[in-house]
Amino acid sequence: MDKTFMFAGAVLGGLGVAIGAFGAHGLRGRLSPEMLAVFETGVRYHMYHALAILAAAALLPRIDGRAVLIAGWSFMAGIVLFSGSLYALALSGVTTLGAITPIGGVAFLVGWISLAVAAF
Repeated sequence: MDKTFMFAGAVLGGLGVAIGAFGAHGLRGRLSPEMLAVFETGVRYHMYHALAILAAAALLPRIDGRAVLIAGWSFMAGIVLFSGSLYALALSGVTTLGAITPIGGVAFLVGWISLAVAAF
């Protein structure tokens, strides 16, 4: 599983860089400043949690228990739901997509709480 998280973290990190570059170079002038800020928030949290997935990969062989597994999967779900909904909101303008964002935020919180539990 540690290799799965390492692979996912690396792919998601690279994807975060690509999406961030797309936003910085391809969307400037096409989106309102507010929607560009929404998009950039998605990229920022995407990158933070791609790194958190890599941390989970590094911790898996060292810490027993399911908490690290839960953390890694929660971070992945958070990227899809939180960042993905912000990307979709910024690009489409469909504000109802914002209702998905808090679910992704909860997934991120579950991941961080799970890492804290793993410490004990």
